Amino acid sequence: MEDLHIEGTTKTPEIHFEASTGILEIKGRSIPEISVEFYQAAINWLKDYIQSPQDTTVFNARLEYFNTSSSKSILDLFKILEELEHSGKKVKINWFHIEEDESMEEAGEEYKILLQLPFEILAVESL
Repeated sequence: MEDLHIEGTTKTPEIHFEASTGILEIKGRSIPEISVEFYQAAINWLKDYIQSPQDTTVFNARLEYFNTSSSKSILDLFKILEELEHSGKKVKINWFHIEEDESMEEAGEEYKILLQLPFEILAVESL
């Protein structure tokens, strides 16, 4: 399976999903005009990936900011990972946020409540 790499812009995050390692990363700002369209490639890739995944999959979210429509698309990605976890594979989500950014920390807390996944919220100095 091919890796997925989407370059980030001022409005869209960088997405780098590696099938061979099971390391999935999203980084940057997510304020696309139509988030459903932007995230469709990542959702499709992830649906294919869970058909033949690594034993452990790690999702690193390093988002500076995301809008409301992006939050739904991000949740859709996490829900696919939840399916993978329920199939018996290991999944871990690392939600990184800048130490002082309480809104991004709270967003991570909200996702953690919604999901039945190992979900770690990590404060860092820089993303």
